Amino acid sequence: MSSRELVVLGTAGAVPTRHRNHNGYLVRWDGQGYLFDPGEGTQRQMALAGLSAHDVHWICVTHFHGDHCLGVPGVVQRIARDKVRHPVRAVFPASGETYWRRLRHATAFVDTDVIEEHPVAGGVAGVGPLTARRLSHPVDSYGYRLQEPDGRRMLPDRLAAHGIRGAEVGELQRTGSVRGVTLDQCSAPRPGQSMAFIMDTRLCDAVYELADGVDLLVIESTFLSAESALAKEYGHLTAFEAGAVAAESGARRLVLTHFSERYGFADEPSFFEEVRRSYAGEVLLARDLMTIPVPRRQVHVPTK
Repeated sequence: MSSRELVVLGTAGAVPTRHRNHNGYLVRWDGQGYLFDPGEGTQRQMALAGLSAHDVHWICVTHFHGDHCLGVPGVVQRIARDKVRHPVRAVFPASGETYWRRLRHATAFVDTDVIEEHPVAGGVAGVGPLTARRLSHPVDSYGYRLQEPDGRRMLPDRLAAHGIRGAEVGELQRTGSVRGVTLDQCSAPRPGQSMAFIMDTRLCDAVYELADGVDLLVIESTFLSAESALAKEYGHLTAFEAGAVAAESGARRLVLTHFSERYGFADEPSFFEEVRRSYAGEVLLARDLMTIPVPRRQVHVPTK
C-alpha cells in the first residue's frame, strides 16, 4: 500500500497571517494527490513542502470563498507549464461553476487539456473514490470523504492450525473455502482506511455522516466558544464543536485547522483545552507545512 498522509500547506481562515498561509491541503492516497481548497499562495507553499504540479491528480474545492480557491489559477497554470500528462480531476460545487471558469481561465497562458471537470450538486454526490456532501454555509459548500473498501486480513496462526499453505491461501481468498475450512475461520475483518475533509460549515447532519468512523478527520476550527454566536452567524465551527463531531463520529485522529486571524500560536493551548472538553482522542492543531499520516488500519481479530 502506498503511503497515505496529509501535507498541510496553509491553515488560516479568511485572512492569512505572518505564520499561516491561506488554506491548502494535499492528501497522498495510493499514488494519487488530492489537493483540497488551494487558497492564495498554494503554489509557493507546495514548493516549500517539496511538492510539484506532478503530485496533483485531483483539485477539490469545498466552496468559492476566496480563502479556499484563489490559488486555483496558479496551480492550473503550473500544471500547464510543467506539462503534467496525467488527468487532473477538478471537483467543485456546480452552483459555483461561473467562479470556477473565472479561476480556471484567470489570465493568458498556454493551456492544458488534462483537467477534467466534475461539478457536484444535490445533497450527496460521488466522484470516483470521493463522496461529497453539502454542508451548511452561506454559499454552497461541500465536505469530502475518501474511503477504502473494507477487506479481510489473513491470520497466519489460523492458516497454520488448519494446514492451509501455499496456493491454498490464494484459493481460500478467491473462493471463500478450502477443504471445508472457511475464510471467516482464517481471517479477520479489516475496515478500509478513511479520511474526511470538512471546511466551512455549521453543525449539520452531513458533518457527522462525513466524519463517521474516519481514521483521519480534518475539520475547520475557526473560533473558540467565546465567539460561538459569530461562528453560527458566519457558518463556522468552534473547537468544542469540532471535538464533539470527532467524539460522536468515532474519529481516530482529529486535525483542527482554518483558524481565524484573531488567534496566534499563543492561543493554541486554549484550542487544546476547549477540544478536550468534548473529545478524548488524538488531537493535532495544524500548522503550515506539517505532514500528518493517516492512522494504520484497525484489525479486529476474533477470539475463536
